[in-house]
Amino acid sequence: MDPLAVFAQDLFQGKSVLITGGGRGIGRELALAFARLGADTIIAGRHPETLQATAEDVSALGRRCLAVPTNIRDLESVDNLVGRGIEEMGKIDFLINNAGGQFPADPLEISDNGWRAVVDLNLNGTWNVTSRVGKHMVANRFGAIVNIVHIYSFNRGAPDFAHSGAARSGVVNLAKSLAFSWAKHNVTVNCVAPGTINTAGVREEEFAASDKENYEDLATAAVPAGRLGEADETAALCIYLCSPAARYINGADLVIDGGNFLGNWVPIKGAG
Repeated sequence: MDPLAVFAQDLFQGKSVLITGGGRGIGRELALAFARLGADTIIAGRHPETLQATAEDVSALGRRCLAVPTNIRDLESVDNLVGRGIEEMGKIDFLINNAGGQFPADPLEISDNGWRAVVDLNLNGTWNVTSRVGKHMVANRFGAIVNIVHIYSFNRGAPDFAHSGAARSGVVNLAKSLAFSWAKHNVTVNCVAPGTINTAGVREEEFAASDKENYEDLATAAVPAGRLGEADETAALCIYLCSPAARYINGADLVIDGGNFLGNWVPIKGAG
């Protein structure tokens, strides 16, 4: 069954959403999902070619889509993104902070530059976009912000991703601070933590980096549900958090991982 089939047609008619990392994977699925439900979309990312391909598919659904190549670590680039988005769409009702990235590494192998790059992207980049869009939402007295983190953001640590785990934990804490501060302005801020999702990015950046020939099989077997998650399942949860049904959910962390957080994790590299 289509996870998005439960939502009412035109649920987001007259609304607009900004999705970072919107060119592929979960971000692309989000853009298409919001468009199918009536929203106009603004998508941002580092690769113009994937953004354009997604924008064309969104436009084919009859919705407006603004694709803006963006480096969320760069303040001028973020100002351009948010300014153009508001000018083109009139307002931004929803923000999905999906952009981010990491590489698996033993903590002793993470260089100073590697550490700073990952923290700057995942934590500072999220703040750069959120602080600007949040100001707009507070002024409009409406908004929903969803930060996509991962299951390595919480109390079990991030053995393969010490840099990203630390940064995403910061995002989780930030979300709670903003949720408290902005609730009186009718703005919600929540986090969604996917487990291992069936995307090209996961295969290219994580599975391919493993020193185990059958890592995908091992990782899949470790998930109590017995399968990887799908991008549209994560998109559906984000859609829910932006829907009228979730207006009283604020400062929450929702894990979508088939029970993986509760079981054993298979290291991408090394023994285990």
